[in-house]
Amino acid sequence: MTDTILFDDKLYPVNKKNKVDGINLLNNIKDETIATAFFDPQYRGLLDKMKYGNEGENRGKARSELPQMSDDVIKEFIIEFNRIIKKSGHLFLWVDKYHLCTGILDWFYNTDFKLVDMIVWDKDKIGMGYRSRRKSEYLIVFQKEPIRAKGCWTLHNIPDVWTEKTIKTHPHSKPIDLQKQLILATTNENDFVCDPASGGYSVFECCKLTGRNFIGGDVEYGED
Repeated sequence: MTDTILFDDKLYPVNKKNKVDGINLLNNIKDETIATAFFDPQYRGLLDKMKYGNEGENRGKARSELPQMSDDVIKEFIIEFNRIIKKSGHLFLWVDKYHLCTGILDWFYNTDFKLVDMIVWDKDKIGMGYRSRRKSEYLIVFQKEPIRAKGCWTLHNIPDVWTEKTIKTHPHSKPIDLQKQLILATTNENDFVCDPASGGYSVFECCKLTGRNFIGGDVEYGED
């Protein structure tokens, strides 16, 4: 069975929207079984820096109500990713411009991950902003050692600025086409792709479109 290949003890179904704490899910995945993972940590970095005054009432209400992750919790996720991702596998990390400027590399201290690329997602619509208005998010690409591109990244037509408008189904809705291309570039058919903080489950939809196995869930959204 697929599940017994992937998990050590408690089983969370593959290819299902699991309502589960992400750390609990990762803790049960066997070492080096995941080809590619996506992580969109929920933090308030940029929202707190903007300090609109009415944030959480009018602006960003749905986003501000989501459970927040501290740096320590994010590092705990990274440690588990380091354990479960295969050698030379990839981790795609979503960040906002505040974290991009202040740095996130300390989250990866004492891991086998190296920063190898970055993609700017142009949302093709204007968002909030006290000074400049937000129009983009950033996807940091990490690869687990040994670092190599040949045989590990098979598509070479993905631009580092990607324009895609999304249908908002979740406060953290992400671009389906971009994530689909990244999955195709870094995995083979029937590989496991992990997203333990799935939100709107866009990675799950990409797995359906590409013939990959999805393992993931969300503490707020999913099926019990």
